[in-house]
Amino acid sequence: MVNLSLYTVRAVVMLDSEGNRLLAKYFTRGQSTAGYKTAKEQKKFESELFGKTRKSTSEIILYDGQTVLFKYVNDVYFYLVGNPEENELLLSSVLNGLVEAISILLKHNIDKRSLLDNLDMIVLAMDEAIDDGIALETDPNVIASNVSKRGVDTIDVSLSNLNEQTIMDAYKQAKERFNLALLR
Repeated sequence: MVNLSLYTVRAVVMLDSEGNRLLAKYFTRGQSTAGYKTAKEQKKFESELFGKTRKSTSEIILYDGQTVLFKYVNDVYFYLVGNPEENELLLSSVLNGLVEAISILLKHNIDKRSLLDNLDMIVLAMDEAIDDGIALETDPNVIASNVSKRGVDTIDVSLSNLNEQTIMDAYKQAKERFNLALLR
């Protein structure tokens, strides 16, 4: 009998076109095996995985006793590693949802530079889709909206916004937001 578990994802890895790590998150909770605990083991796994999938035309492989799904977009490889007995369709929908959400957040411009420039949003998107190895969300629109959602009480301090404001405008905006916060 197969052990049913919510912990479906073992790792999410993003590599550039040379196999260098851009972002990786390994999940060990709920896993029957120890996984890749040290950075050296993770780096070895990532380089071997990149070598195996670099010229592959398929989107799914069984590697090192794990189900690995991957997607190549422009110059970024997205990998989702799951248990070997896990449903590939579920893993595929998680990976596709995550990649599409990242595409929405980056305005359909997925490349190494934009990924590194917006690393905070990418990590939040990963956290919205997968929490400690549990697949939470597969709808890219929901993931993107949860990441880009701003609370009413947060202050928008983007550099482009600050560059366009005079000191008096910034003071007025801060005063209005402070007054709104007091009225609540």
